[in-house]
Amino acid sequence: MNILKGIKYNLQGLWLGVKTPKLLLLGFIRFAVVIFITIISSGLILAYHQEILSLIWARPESPWIIWLWHVLSWLLSLILVGLAAVLSYLVSQILFSVLIMDYMSRITELMVTGQVNEPEQLSLMRLFSHLIKQEIPRTIIPVLLSLLLMILGFLTPLGPILAILTSCMAVIFLTWDNTDLVPARRLVPFNERFKLMSKTILFHLGFGVLFLIPGLNILFLSFAPVGATLYYIEKYDGKEN
Repeated sequence: MNILKGIKYNLQGLWLGVKTPKLLLLGFIRFAVVIFITIISSGLILAYHQEILSLIWARPESPWIIWLWHVLSWLLSLILVGLAAVLSYLVSQILFSVLIMDYMSRITELMVTGQVNEPEQLSLMRLFSHLIKQEIPRTIIPVLLSLLLMILGFLTPLGPILAILTSCMAVIFLTWDNTDLVPARRLVPFNERFKLMSKTILFHLGFGVLFLIPGLNILFLSFAPVGATLYYIEKYDGKEN
């Protein structure tokens, strides 16, 4: 049931974001930034693809194993593009999207409650510093852990199990990156916020399932702060039936 509730809030947030001009503009900017950085980073990585492959395995002379070299070349290309997408998301989050996510969350909270509940007004620089401090444990560490599990999956027989575990963990933490916006802005201690997330794993898993849809995942991620803010306000601010 919590999984279905997570899916519902994600779709509800997307719909509200699309039909609200300010949220639509911010979501589109975030979408465009991720796409732009992904294209640039993927292009740079693929441009040096042969050099990277040569460092791993020089092109063999034997026609009997050249096919294996070509297979490795294609696999390396897919892995590098995947890494480029992940790194692009992290760069956009740290340097740009973190402010947009917070602003989208503020707009949503203002629309639902009529005010933005926060303990103190921060200057832009202090706000940016505070958001970055929250983003480091909330996004970077989980993504790096996911990459580690992915690499272990390639190197061990537990690949299929680790692939499922990695996907589940990634979407849970990606969801938390959004549901944590409101309590982080209200300066709730990190330990308390982490406990709130750990008690609602199934909801976070359901909310993040839509992030696994290729292509559309960037769209859902772009408007995820809206649905996540709706969820937090309705559940923890006493507005949930």
